[in-house]
Amino acid sequence: MNRLATLSTALMLTLLLGTSDSLAGALGTLLMFATVVGLYGLCMPALRSRLSGTSALLASLLLAATFTSCADLLAQRWFLPWQQAFGLYTSLIALQCVVLEHHGFWHQSLAERVKLCATFGGLMLVLAGLRELIGHGSLGRGLSESWPGLVLFNEGLHLITLIPGAFILLALLLAARQAVIRPNSISKEIHRP
Repeated sequence: MNRLATLSTALMLTLLLGTSDSLAGALGTLLMFATVVGLYGLCMPALRSRLSGTSALLASLLLAATFTSCADLLAQRWFLPWQQAFGLYTSLIALQCVVLEHHGFWHQSLAERVKLCATFGGLMLVLAGLRELIGHGSLGRGLSESWPGLVLFNEGLHLITLIPGAFILLALLLAARQAVIRPNSISKEIHRP
């Protein structure tokens, strides 16, 4: 894995772990991510063909920051509780756009781009659902003011709601994925006298 791929993955991991402590947080982040990346993907090709080098980088940064700032202002206006809780991570969306631009994300086929975004979104929703369910004992508690959420048990495991718990849960999900994908990959031991 090259340096840019590592940076791109690390930024997505920060966004994934930081905003997935509840289903409401994950849905809001995914909505903002899809909006900003979608608008960026529509507008940047017109600039990409006319600019190169440093000027393309600056235009990319300016465009991503503009869309992210506008989305953050809209979130402040209509989703203030969500924005106060997760507004810290919104600037990472702009940085993610720039990193994806220089990683060659937009030069891939549409199917590959959709697959990457769908994988990221699915993982974020699964992780958020599990963290909220295990950590708080309920599911969907912040989605609506009139609906308290589906309460399954009173007390949860508080560690899962914190970032270290998210790392542990993500590691368990990755281990389960490896166990499902490669069940026969463990070689049998050969005992020799």
